Amino acid sequence: MKTTLTLMSLGAITGAVIASFVVPPALSWYTSPGGLPNGAQIQAVVQIPEVIRYATERLIRGQLIGAGIGAAVGLVLGIVLGFRGRRSDGKIDVRSY
Repeated sequence: MKTTLTLMSLGAITGAVIASFVVPPALSWYTSPGGLPNGAQIQAVVQIPEVIRYATERLIRGQLIGAGIGAAVGLVLGIVLGFRGRRSDGKIDVRSY
């Protein structure tokens, strides 16, 4: 149980860190306009507080998703590694804990 929780925590942290590096480039790619001729400028009035709110909301959501995926991977690893300590006759090998 302790190993599984440790692996889940490490997976969640790792997933959040990876998302911190992956989400900003993906977000900038997703929001960049496509199909404009070279040199064309977009004429728009930008509400900076709304843009900041949108970007941080998406980053935090991406980090939560990454942490959830990492925790799920850690849970699976903990379960798989937990079965390693069981004997074939159904008794638990105490030395593995």
